[in-house]
Amino acid sequence: MKITSVRPWLIKSDASYWGEYLFVEVTTDEGVSGWGEITTTTRLANRALCTILRQIGVAVTGEDPARIEHLWHKIFRSFTYMGSRGAAVECVSAMDIALWDIRGKVLGKPIYELLGGPVRDEIALYTHPNQAKFTSKEAVVREIRDIVESGHTALKFDPFPHQGRTADGLSREQRDGYLDGSMTRKDEREAAELTALIRETAGPDVDILIDAHGRFDVPTAIRLCRSLEEAGQIDWFEEPCPPESLNALKQVREKVSAAISWGERGHTKWDFVPVLENRLADYIMPDVTWTGGITELKKISALCEAYYIPVSPHDAAGPINVVAGAQVMMTVPNFYKLETSEWNLGKYDHLIDSPLDVSNGSLKLTSKPGLGVEMNRDYLQAHEIELG
Repeated sequence: MKITSVRPWLIKSDASYWGEYLFVEVTTDEGVSGWGEITTTTRLANRALCTILRQIGVAVTGEDPARIEHLWHKIFRSFTYMGSRGAAVECVSAMDIALWDIRGKVLGKPIYELLGGPVRDEIALYTHPNQAKFTSKEAVVREIRDIVESGHTALKFDPFPHQGRTADGLSREQRDGYLDGSMTRKDEREAAELTALIRETAGPDVDILIDAHGRFDVPTAIRLCRSLEEAGQIDWFEEPCPPESLNALKQVREKVSAAISWGERGHTKWDFVPVLENRLADYIMPDVTWTGGITELKKISALCEAYYIPVSPHDAAGPINVVAGAQVMMTVPNFYKLETSEWNLGKYDHLIDSPLDVSNGSLKLTSKPGLGVEMNRDYLQAHEIELG
């Protein structure tokens, strides 16, 4: 079997927080194809990745798709001299997921069976409230109660106002590409009040996870984390500072009591080694579509297992992101929970061949081969964004 093409599918979709998804299809000369995903957070990045993926397709045409480790390194090392993190490894991620999908289909096994077999029957989830509905205290209570009643035992939100939102809905950071790391006292107080309300509504048995989105400087992150600790008994404080400085993360960690979660912006096992060696995080949260795919997520999880650090994969995109992370976590002893963007994932139904079962707050994978889902090609073709 040989690879014959690599095709990026950039899709317009209201189900995406950013209005579009980026999937990747790898086809072979024996009619078996595999799917990956690489959805990023900006239109610019998605379009740049489409261009890179087309060039990768030229480089891997004729290769044996079963040589997953070989192809991982071939693609990754092609970018060594221009920076092998970021966009390069995100392309590796999409390719890797698709190759595992092909391998599972060829062997007639779900991917988790090829990674050592399951250590659990289902995948525990944590999820997000729809904060666009937070128009009043009563609305907040309704949204949180819906999550708790759905069976989820953990939820995550960003309580901090995104300052300087413009008429087109962009935050100041998105508009200007600039982070000054600050937060006003008024916004800090509102964040604490919201966190306290959510804790009161969710009750003592639900984990409350805070996402800082890597936005703050050191003193602001410390101050905000302490105020939320007092307000709501939070169970983790995620990515308090931008990812470029682990020294900043270390300073925050030394001054707060809350558990620290880190990793959605971490690319490959090499980024996670210093975090583990320097004891900078209590939870590690790689994104399977950004950190190096199924191959790399499995390796990062094994590194964390040696440190007794739980792994909780990040997910902010489409259905392949969810199921690819879940396939790996079926085999990982040190697993906490898998992220989903909403408690009801019916928004994915039009994209895939059968709905995901997330009843009672956990994902039930099937025994179908590969990823266990097929993309709806008719929908993709009807909603593809033409790039010229």
